[in-house]
Amino acid sequence: MVVEKQPKVLTGTYFKNGNWAIVEGAIASGIAEFFAYPISPASEIVEYVSLRLPAVGGKAAFIVEDEIASINMCIGASWAGSKVLTATSGPGFSLKQEGLGLAYMTETPLVCVNIMRGGPSTGLPTFSAQGDYMQAQFGSHGDYPAIALTPWSVQECFNLTVEAFNISEQLRSTVILLADGEVGRMMEPITIPAEEDIEIINRKQPPKNTDKSKFRQFNVSGQDDLVPPMAHFGEGYKIFGTGLTHTEDGLPKLDEDLHIELITRLYKKVEINKHLFPEPYTYKIEDAEVVVIATGITARACLQAVMDARDQGMKAGLYRPITVWPFPKEDIEKIAQKAEIIVAEMSMGQLIWPVERYAKKKCTLVSRIGGTPPEPKKILDSIRKLVKK
Repeated sequence: MVVEKQPKVLTGTYFKNGNWAIVEGAIASGIAEFFAYPISPASEIVEYVSLRLPAVGGKAAFIVEDEIASINMCIGASWAGSKVLTATSGPGFSLKQEGLGLAYMTETPLVCVNIMRGGPSTGLPTFSAQGDYMQAQFGSHGDYPAIALTPWSVQECFNLTVEAFNISEQLRSTVILLADGEVGRMMEPITIPAEEDIEIINRKQPPKNTDKSKFRQFNVSGQDDLVPPMAHFGEGYKIFGTGLTHTEDGLPKLDEDLHIELITRLYKKVEINKHLFPEPYTYKIEDAEVVVIATGITARACLQAVMDARDQGMKAGLYRPITVWPFPKEDIEKIAQKAEIIVAEMSMGQLIWPVERYAKKKCTLVSRIGGTPPEPKKILDSIRKLVKK
């Protein structure tokens, strides 16, 4: 079949949904390969990228046999030099967890999209939820520093996909994009800028004069950011990758001190580079007596509630973390010192756990499950109760 060529960046203004915007963000970022298994409400990503990627010269867009295969194929493609994307929803995200652990341990740059739906198990396949926040950080076993971003609009689906790839490439790390089903499927205006206005960052590679026979894949000597340059299979380097604790050569070595050094570096690598992560969105938190914390589609309802509260003379504000992992603990600590906190979410209380941990006090939970975000009125009622205390 002859595929008609298309531009990599579709500059212009469109009326599209979040799943479409994620694909365009990935294409603009330069993905060469995509591996996934169809699953609602992320199936549109699978369908659309299968049409778009061949039209821009991509190497592969495969619908594979299962989620386990897809994440492992992504790891292989990245180690062969490609920018790579996978997309899924809750049950598939569960199946990917062991592979994601391998990606973290091997410092593999890739982006995994999770369009969240109701669970557990098959749950609500076509309904929205925000119940995978904890899984994004703690879904795989062991200790590792997850990086997860969450959009609240179609425009942010595009923007944060580009940022996710840039962070992934800069830090040589897997990045999760968590979008609730409403954001993934709702339609609204989106503007894609000109290609030259989109900043694209690629991974560090060994200098051209490197002795390929002596290159060490995980050596960070001279790297202030603690990110090792990445060589690829097929380029003549003597490189190894393993999920076992490993030396700078990538060779397995089951040693306590080495394990401590390796895992500590992975955490420190993320910590010292947090300035690369998207900043939170805030609205009138400076003088707020009550601050509402929310993400995704729920934050849009919260913004309306906060604006209504202000109109009624109540000092309310909104704090929306865009980078949910690493969790913005310093911000929460500061907010908690001067304001009461409401956490609104489409789960039984996953986001409120880390909020209360760092706030060091009891917070008010506004929770709604079943596929529908909390209504602004319910959030406004909670603001009113706290203001009257």
